[in-house]
Amino acid sequence: MTIPFTQIDAFATKPFEGNQACIMPLDAFLADGVLQSIAAENNVAETAFIVPDGRARWQLRWFTPTVEVPLCGHATLAAAHYLYNHGGFDGDKITFVTRKSGELYVSRLPDGRLEMDFPKPETTEMDVPEAVVEALGARPTKMVRGPFCAAFFERTQDVLDLKPDLKALAKLGAGGDWGLGNFGCLSVYGAGGVDVTSRFFAPGSGIDEDPATGSWHCMVGAMLGAQFDRAIDCFQAFPGRGAVIGVELVGDRVKLRGHSVTVIEGVFRL
Repeated sequence: MTIPFTQIDAFATKPFEGNQACIMPLDAFLADGVLQSIAAENNVAETAFIVPDGRARWQLRWFTPTVEVPLCGHATLAAAHYLYNHGGFDGDKITFVTRKSGELYVSRLPDGRLEMDFPKPETTEMDVPEAVVEALGARPTKMVRGPFCAAFFERTQDVLDLKPDLKALAKLGAGGDWGLGNFGCLSVYGAGGVDVTSRFFAPGSGIDEDPATGSWHCMVGAMLGAQFDRAIDCFQAFPGRGAVIGVELVGDRVKLRGHSVTVIEGVFRL
């Protein structure tokens, strides 16, 4: 059996930026264990499997090398990029049907970016646990709980300098659908001409540090959208890569915007 295989750098304007995602179209989903084994073999942050589900609709599932996740923004962006650039789709809007995040929508913008339309997650401020301070190696100014834990820092350099104890961090966090060990760390109005600079550590999902995380930026939009009351320019820092992500809160939805580029095309032999 062969499956078409396309590796895409999402939230990127050229290769080696943003975050890698493998997109694999299927006629029907294979057994969960097979899908997980394929994702482990691909060994990138996420492998996305898409299955046709009607006119301009596809079922979508995402797997890290170790677990299936309830939402993945960069691999959704990559899946839409695949359909528009390699899958022959030329409509105005793609609908992705997911198991835990409902229907997600992606459309093309005049400037060439794709815009994703995701549900706004619920967030609440929380106390700063000493165990988190020890695991991060730095004390946040505040923390917020949502799908993940968000740790705020005063300066961009504080975020860039983080060297967390990932084994300790994997045992902490917000829990819920994502489980433990998923932390976003951010500064607001930081350096570099952007509104928000962040990093995302996900040892609980089998990823020490993620280069570009759409689901995390849904939480950024939920936390900061009303404060900015406009589109937010975000930069996710990652050694050697980095990603620019546009974020805007619109009612109870979060819009994420970005470019993607194809870097590898081929087949997976099963």
